Amino acid sequence: MKNTEKKTETIYGVHAVRVLLDKHPERVVTVRLAEKRDDPRIREIEDLARKKSRPVQRIDTNALKSLGDVAHQGVVAEITPLPPWSEDDLLEALQTAKDPLLLALDGVQDPHNLGACLRTADACGALAVIVPRDRAAQVNATVRKVAVGAAETTPVVAVTNLVRTLKLLKEANLWIVGADAEGAKLAHEADLKGGTVLVLGAEGSGLRHLTKQTCDWMVRLPQLGTVESLNVSVAAGMLLYEAVRQRMAPGAAVASASPRQ
Repeated sequence: MKNTEKKTETIYGVHAVRVLLDKHPERVVTVRLAEKRDDPRIREIEDLARKKSRPVQRIDTNALKSLGDVAHQGVVAEITPLPPWSEDDLLEALQTAKDPLLLALDGVQDPHNLGACLRTADACGALAVIVPRDRAAQVNATVRKVAVGAAETTPVVAVTNLVRTLKLLKEANLWIVGADAEGAKLAHEADLKGGTVLVLGAEGSGLRHLTKQTCDWMVRLPQLGTVESLNVSVAAGMLLYEAVRQRMAPGAAVASASPRQ
């Protein structure tokens, strides 16, 4: 007999749980709260869960801690996770997306960086975040905690071959823009208003050679200090917000980048 029981994941922290209760309560299976916590933020979570008709339990703090080695702030929820997108799901979504903005991470291994990138990608309206399936961080409890809810709203596409996926996105008329300290253009000099994939490399090593070769152009962020490179999540945030700045500028709608010919 086939097991039809839905897989669940655990999310931690006040903000992450509140976001999911507010935006996607149907995916919240159970909310568990520390029995001795009665501050306004905890009461808000409890009231919201009951308002959304979600089960709430008060449990011992030690029992709460045993649910996962993540700072939980006295709040833990079992949820039905956002289904991961396949490459086909991404290509299908592009068919109805106007000037989509995507973030691709080439081998980022620190889950804290992936979580931070997801959080900014969500804030900037990115359609999805693309990561390699191997030798790269995947969505886990730490990523969900750092992303404070964004892991439940922004699809993550784990692909077998990132370069192949980028080539498919080129064929779908998106521009592939890589970030590198030696990039030919400053980020604000590049046109990021049309369909764009921003590609950032791993901590320390940066983009792989084949990934660089696949990019349409390389951009750099201005650096006036002595530090050699920025943290990948910081760089991703700066580039994503540069794209948002350009898209919100007066006349952006009529001045967007030309589609690939």
